[in-house]
Amino acid sequence: MCPSGFPNVIGAIDCTHVPIKAPPGPNEGDFVNRKGFHSVNVQMVCDSMFHITNVEAKWPGSVHDSRIFRESHLCTLFERGDFDGILLGDRGYACRQYFMTPFPEPNPGPQTRYNAALARTRARIEMTFGQLKGRFQCLKSLRVAPDRACDIIVACAILHNIATIRKERTPVVGVQPDDDLQPVHLDQPSGRAARDRIVEHHFSI
Repeated sequence: MCPSGFPNVIGAIDCTHVPIKAPPGPNEGDFVNRKGFHSVNVQMVCDSMFHITNVEAKWPGSVHDSRIFRESHLCTLFERGDFDGILLGDRGYACRQYFMTPFPEPNPGPQTRYNAALARTRARIEMTFGQLKGRFQCLKSLRVAPDRACDIIVACAILHNIATIRKERTPVVGVQPDDDLQPVHLDQPSGRAARDRIVEHHFSI
């Protein structure tokens, strides 16, 4: 995917909140996210060309990014060994053998270079979110029921890919602010070992 030093990157992953109107019923509170508005929390993966290669649009705004990935079909496929490559994500996810995240407190040198390269590469998913919402202004606030909102989000992702393949005009996207998710500290030992190997082999020069 990238020239930043990571081997065999399949994509960058993150979640983005799409605001919706408050749904009626007892589950209304589930859709209130940590910023206090109703939303659907949508997981996406993109490649180096800003194509959306995976989308998971079904979770209420209160659900944490790490849970969305953990319970996704994509996670099942990676756990089963169906992919030969890695995902890049932020500290809102646990580090796994196939899922690289930043060092929380990097040492100077290789770990710092690793974190910088990961941040540069992972920025593509934030830019993809910006392009998607720039192309489809409706995603700034969907005044429909949650299930309908999810259908619209997936349709917009498909249309975004078509526009990208056809090299249509790309919306001007400002720098997307980093999210303020609480870091996940349940890194898997195999994930930390894989991250250390990548640092040793690709960022120690």
